[in-house]
Amino acid sequence: MPMWLQAGGWGLLAGSALLVGAAIGYLARVPRRLVASVMAFGAGVLLSTVAFELIEEAEEQGGMPPTVAGAVAGALIYTGCNLLLARRGARHRKRSGAQQPSEREKTGSGTAIALGALLDGVPESIVIGASLLSGGSAGAVTIVAVFVSNVPEGLSSAAGMRAAGRSPRYVFGLWTAIALISGLAAVAGYTVLGDASAELLAGITALAAGAILAMVADTMIPEAFEDAHLLVGLITVAGFLAAFGLSQVGG
Repeated sequence: MPMWLQAGGWGLLAGSALLVGAAIGYLARVPRRLVASVMAFGAGVLLSTVAFELIEEAEEQGGMPPTVAGAVAGALIYTGCNLLLARRGARHRKRSGAQQPSEREKTGSGTAIALGALLDGVPESIVIGASLLSGGSAGAVTIVAVFVSNVPEGLSSAAGMRAAGRSPRYVFGLWTAIALISGLAAVAGYTVLGDASAELLAGITALAAGAILAMVADTMIPEAFEDAHLLVGLITVAGFLAAFGLSQVGG
């Protein structure tokens, strides 16, 4: 099987975790404390992946300057886009409670939430495609980490969408589309960056890492703290160590 097709398949698999989480969050009445706990675990997984897979790999590939520049650029791009979407009703897109506005309360909020979900998912998928360029276990560790973190993201967000009165067609249509786009983004990450220099590849990897780190701090940890409160730190550390252990086994 061509490697670009494998990249798309892995990206689709990781993105499908959003759909799995959305199905649980929308169809089942999951206690909010459990949602927050799972979200905290997912945040820890992503933090570990950013630190020990993405940033470390970027620095080894291209050195410190492109790594720092890429990470800062990723955080700035994510934050800027997130601010624009927040003004249109997507600020609480990962919240499982009643914070998300309905279309009646905020016209265009559905579109903003959809774009916000896309903003959250694309950097992870590009990293999956790019990670396969070097082969070996690094790609596998990244895929598993993204899959594990995507389940609570989809779960929490879909629970909030249900609370806002959004239809099943909207919720599952959205997450199905995001899963498909995740596959395409992984293909792009593999094909477009296939001939990139080490410095450019490092910068792109770090850019995605910076965007993911900003997303974790801005959306996942606040949702986790909303209900987990003093347990959020402990659960986040558990997720962090689980992903770190996986990277060590994979390495």
